[in-house]
Amino acid sequence: MKKLVGLIFLFSVAAYSQISKESDDKAAILEVLSVQEEAWNNYDIELFMETYWKSGDLIFYGSGGVVKGWEGTLNRYKKSYPTQEHFGQLKLVSNEVSKIYDDAYMVMGEYHLTRSVGNSNGIFMLVLKKIDGAWKIIADTSCKTE
Repeated sequence: MKKLVGLIFLFSVAAYSQISKESDDKAAILEVLSVQEEAWNNYDIELFMETYWKSGDLIFYGSGGVVKGWEGTLNRYKKSYPTQEHFGQLKLVSNEVSKIYDDAYMVMGEYHLTRSVGNSNGIFMLVLKKIDGAWKIIADTSCKTE
C-alpha cells in the first residue's frame, strides 16, 4: 500500500511539473507576440525580426507564396510595408496556443492592422521552437481576411 501511495504521489508531482512547464512555455510564447506587437508599433523591423529563427530554414507563407529564410522574410516585410504609414498599429490576438511536442508550439490567432493607407485584418498560424533557450518563430503563415 505504501508503494502504491508513493507511486501515485510521484505521478502527481510529474503531472503537475508538466502542466507548470507548459504554462510557463505558453506565457513565454505570448511574450514573443507582445515583443512583435510592440516592435511593429514602434516601426522597429529589426526588433520584430529578432523573434524569428535566423536561419535559411525559416518558412513564411502568405499571399505572395512561400518565402524561405530569415533574409527572405525580412525582405518580404520591407517590400510589403515600405513606410511607417504601411506599418500602422498592430494588434495581435492569440486564439490558441497548442503544444506540438517538447519545445515546439503552434499559435493560431488574428492580426488587426490599423493604418492610414488602409486597414488590414487577417489570421495567422505560427510554429515556435525553443532554440538556444529562446522561443523563435520557425514557420509563419498569414492570410488577409478583409
